[in-house]
Amino acid sequence: MQDDKNGIPIRTVKSFLSKIPSVFSGSDIVQWMIKNLNVEDQVEALHLGTLMAAHGYFFPISDHVLTLKDDGTFYRFQTPYFWPSNCWEPENTDYAVYLCKRTMQNKARLELADYEAESLARLQRAFARKWEFIFMQAEAQAKVDKKRDKIERKILDSQERAFWDVHRPVPGCVNTTEVDIKKSSRMKNPHKTRKVHFSLPSPDGLSSSQSVSLTLYANTCLLCFQITFWQVQLDRHRLKMSKVAESKEPGQQRVKRWAFGIDEVLKDPIGREQFLKFLESEFSSENLRFWLAVQELKKRPIREVPSRVQEIWQEFLASGAPSAINVDSKSYAKTTQNVKDPGRYAFEDAQEHIYKLMKSDSYSRFIRSSAYQELLQAKKKVKRHSLTHHGSY
Repeated sequence: MQDDKNGIPIRTVKSFLSKIPSVFSGSDIVQWMIKNLNVEDQVEALHLGTLMAAHGYFFPISDHVLTLKDDGTFYRFQTPYFWPSNCWEPENTDYAVYLCKRTMQNKARLELADYEAESLARLQRAFARKWEFIFMQAEAQAKVDKKRDKIERKILDSQERAFWDVHRPVPGCVNTTEVDIKKSSRMKNPHKTRKVHFSLPSPDGLSSSQSVSLTLYANTCLLCFQITFWQVQLDRHRLKMSKVAESKEPGQQRVKRWAFGIDEVLKDPIGREQFLKFLESEFSSENLRFWLAVQELKKRPIREVPSRVQEIWQEFLASGAPSAINVDSKSYAKTTQNVKDPGRYAFEDAQEHIYKLMKSDSYSRFIRSSAYQELLQAKKKVKRHSLTHHGSY
């Protein structure tokens, strides 16, 4: 993709009074895939590109939802330093340093989003004893960044943020690092495992020409491996459910995490199960079942998509649907139009509306519910009993 002659054309574009360096458009990616990867279906090319974006190999420069759009939206390639195949294992302390550093860079484009500010406050409480050390690290990194060329700094800032968009995604987005390349690689090559502590490149450690050279070296084998890996990803839901079958009882820390936000519930199989039970008790489980059905639709082989779209439509949105959901008129109209030409993202607008509805309404009641509180207290009692039992010896 980054080949000088046959790759996607990378360019600098003008926007108002500034220049945007090293970008390409979403339609450039789709057309390149159709031409070079023998992908005949434009929808399939868009889906493959979205999977690559979700894993952070390229990213939109003005949006932090890692998806691909077949239009003039600008994207930028991720530097190989931040590829998930490099087996980074960033810790919460690394994320704390990054967010802390962002607060030191007083520029509008680097201001913290609401969910990032909440994360920073939570991390500061969690690491209160070592916060001074974290602040010193952030300060040192900020000083290094100031020494960079303005254009280089702008590109590296976007690449670093895209890295965290993968590992600490925007609320409502799937965390692709739950089952990822590094874990699959460790299972296949246990003797090649390496633990790498996250750190930023040195000021003169990565130039744009070096990034291109590294990319050209790795891309040949990467695409073949990625396509095979993504086929495995289609069975991800079933793999998660098998893990749930092995262990139905969540630990206390796991239960406590559900109170951090609705995304912690949705990405945890047991959390989803408990949330669904609560919604069933309130006779409103259709919202979550619809959201999960749409998530599953996005992983379906393209040949199965049209029939599955119709099944979801008939169950949740059609006139007289047995599990009718309540969406606004705008989302309903858009979805009605999309279903006429069914694709994996036909229900995107309706799903977003339902997500916001659950987040602002049913999720809040779930966290305040006696069911959740009893589960949380039960875990505490088990822990206290265990400590008392061992202490008797």
